[in-house]
Amino acid sequence: MSRQPYVRPISKTTWYMRNGRYKIYMLREMTSFLVVFYTFLTIVALSTLAADSPAAWQNFISSQQGPGMVVFHALALLYFLFFQTFPWFKLAPKAMPVQIGEKKLPGSYIVIGHYVAWVFISAVIFWLAGAL
Repeated sequence: MSRQPYVRPISKTTWYMRNGRYKIYMLREMTSFLVVFYTFLTIVALSTLAADSPAAWQNFISSQQGPGMVVFHALALLYFLFFQTFPWFKLAPKAMPVQIGEKKLPGSYIVIGHYVAWVFISAVIFWLAGAL
């Protein structure tokens, strides 16, 4: 007679496909590949800029303005927004509850405050960059 407990077999490669939350988790974790890509892109941009060659810098800038890269950057932006930014703003009231006296500030106020701060800071950055 065996006294070993039953261990449910779990696939080592597709375990996350069984549950919708696991799928979202894996999609969120895949943003790390984009972070690696943008880190590499920043290093390449800085090394090109440090080369003191205006032609090399212009070639780098023109390579980033091609239709393929523009579409890639737009998709990466959407991916970051939907899997990092929006979930973090939604989680913010739980991560940092604000208490005023005996009452807690409603979570919707904290979320709206984050969005307002995000728009304001983005506008300041665009203004400093000369885009506005």
